[in-house]
Amino acid sequence: MRTALIETLVDLARVDERIMLLTADLGWNVVEPFLQAYPERFVNVGVAEQNMLGIATGLALVGYVPYVYSIATFSSMRCYEQIRNGPVLHRLPVRIIGIGGGYAYGHAGPTHHALEDLALARTQPGLRVLVPADGEQLRSVLLALRELPGPAYLRVAKASVPAVAGLHGRFAWETPELVRPGRDLLLLCTGEMAHPALQAADMLFSAGLSPAVAVLAHLGFRPGRALTALLSRFETVVAVEEAFVTGGLGSLAAETIAEGGLHSRLLRCGVAAGFAEHSGSTEYLRSRSGLTAAGLARRIGEAFQRKRTAA
Repeated sequence: MRTALIETLVDLARVDERIMLLTADLGWNVVEPFLQAYPERFVNVGVAEQNMLGIATGLALVGYVPYVYSIATFSSMRCYEQIRNGPVLHRLPVRIIGIGGGYAYGHAGPTHHALEDLALARTQPGLRVLVPADGEQLRSVLLALRELPGPAYLRVAKASVPAVAGLHGRFAWETPELVRPGRDLLLLCTGEMAHPALQAADMLFSAGLSPAVAVLAHLGFRPGRALTALLSRFETVVAVEEAFVTGGLGSLAAETIAEGGLHSRLLRCGVAAGFAEHSGSTEYLRSRSGLTAAGLARRIGEAFQRKRTAA
């Protein structure tokens, strides 16, 4: 998905001279097309992410639209105070790119596992939190950002991600996109979790359930009307995210149910056991948190079995 990011930024920069790209000495073999096309609008600040946000804030103050590029843990956490006191407080169009959320940098260990970035970003009013599910939706998100006057945090997958069936790149602010209809429950997912969620839905369908699947790329500061309307249609909602279960998509779903007075039962599927005490591949770490298709289907199936037993 990083390739789609840079290709789209090159296209956008061709018609918008305000766009700049900053990196903290990361992204090599990815960012070069932008550097080659617009060398005067590319800045490598070195290993200095906090300074990078300060520079981006200054550039935005004089009329530029800077995109800052780093690994998700660094861009969201190392620079958190600079994000809050710069782009957020001054409502500036700084686009903070976090590469490789969740367990994308699995072998690098917990220092590189971005599990709280969505929660941290959601607490900042005016900071749009965006987690596209595939390259087509990422392009739609970047197009939507063109006229956004305030800041945004954009979590972008490190690896290439296949197109999500039924999504077709659709994106609208605070709006979940239904990619699979169903009656019995809703799997509400964000980012790369769209694929295992759809695969889990196939398994649940084979077991006699009718699951719907929706993709939410914009995690709002407050519940939105479109999300409230969708959740109101289902007795059971399953939030699926590659992040801590507190603060991100699962919390947004809970807030939506509570504030909307809905009667939906919520199951949060994410990382609930804290930081991994070891490193490993992305797939291995996801499996330990139940974030594979089989893990999701098993947990949801068990929850429905308990519901039937209780009834």
